[in-house]
Amino acid sequence: MLGLNSRDTKLLLLVIALVIFAPFLLNPFPTASNLGESFNAGYPALMQRFVIFGLLVIGFNLLFGLTGYLSFGHAAFLGVGSFAAVWMFKLLGYNVLPALVMSTIIAGIFSVMIGYVALRRSGIYFSILTLAFAQMMYSIAYSDLIGKFVGTPITNGETGLQVYASDPQVLQGANAPVLPHLFGLEMNSQTTLAMGGWEFTFQVGYYFAAFFLVLGFYLSIRIFRSPMGLMLRAIKSNQTRMSYTGLNSKPYMLAAFVISGMYAGLAGGLMAAMDPLTGAERMFWTASGEIVVMAILGGAGTLIGPVLGAGMIKYLENIVSKIQKDFLELWFAFLPDWLEAAVVNIIYPFVGKGWHLTLGVMFMLVIIYLPGGMVEGGQRITARFKRKKKTDAPDGAKTPAE
Repeated sequence: MLGLNSRDTKLLLLVIALVIFAPFLLNPFPTASNLGESFNAGYPALMQRFVIFGLLVIGFNLLFGLTGYLSFGHAAFLGVGSFAAVWMFKLLGYNVLPALVMSTIIAGIFSVMIGYVALRRSGIYFSILTLAFAQMMYSIAYSDLIGKFVGTPITNGETGLQVYASDPQVLQGANAPVLPHLFGLEMNSQTTLAMGGWEFTFQVGYYFAAFFLVLGFYLSIRIFRSPMGLMLRAIKSNQTRMSYTGLNSKPYMLAAFVISGMYAGLAGGLMAAMDPLTGAERMFWTASGEIVVMAILGGAGTLIGPVLGAGMIKYLENIVSKIQKDFLELWFAFLPDWLEAAVVNIIYPFVGKGWHLTLGVMFMLVIIYLPGGMVEGGQRITARFKRKKKTDAPDGAKTPAE
């Protein structure tokens, strides 16, 4: 199917099923229940972040997972893509297609320039160079340095870039929506399905972004299985030995860096399509660090790991972070008072504002016990069940021929 083997086809179909049925899977509890208010994550704004950051980390994984080159500056391409998309909204109109095309192209151009310089070094020196470039771009965007030279706001500094009624928008029709849309179909338009105590929301913007996640995932599979992917794996294995054989690895490295940057630019464009306001904070170094954590937590070098890692981080950030002490007291009210107080005092530092502590503990456990991330954890669980089934089977048992 689509040039994929059976195993990769099943993985692609799994991702497609997950994004299609996400409104159901992420709302396991009745909407008005205490558990629903605390743990349901099937609302459009969060689901959009799941798929957009999943796409971003898939692209990052093509560089880090395949080559071992760790970039600490990928948030710069995310920010560049967002700024390019908003400028398309300001100049042309709210149709999202020109914005996404431009965000991908501009991020690709910046990737070529930065990659050409940064890839002259490897290891920690490459990482520091990408971090330095990203921070330079953040400083330029935050201070709107280019805008001060040309005499008009380019990034609008710390206020952020947004669309105003006075902007040209030369392709904006008289009856066209005044929000991001796809040929009249607004990104924020949605339908709610009520089933008993559950409510499921289906938003155009989410499924539009999910389409690009599936497309990006498919392209990543093709790159993984291509001769270029094999070359990138060889670079990760032993780049020095490749150089001794006369192979020039630099073009492959630059291609991987540019493709990865274009993924980030597209993700930035999608973020602007969901909310046409962008600021320099998307380019800060902590955003780049979050991308790295997502890739490692899910499983760097695996296909589905980046999607799982991005989903886990965003779930912790948006769901676990809103659990407050009164919720915990309500959940454990069935316990004796002294035990309830003890349990709440133990758990509370790990939720709410302390969700980073939960993330830190989880990240340490993954690094120490599961270097392959969540994917390795799933593989170990699957292997254990398979061994258990073989052990339960009688020795020498055979299925009779029919």
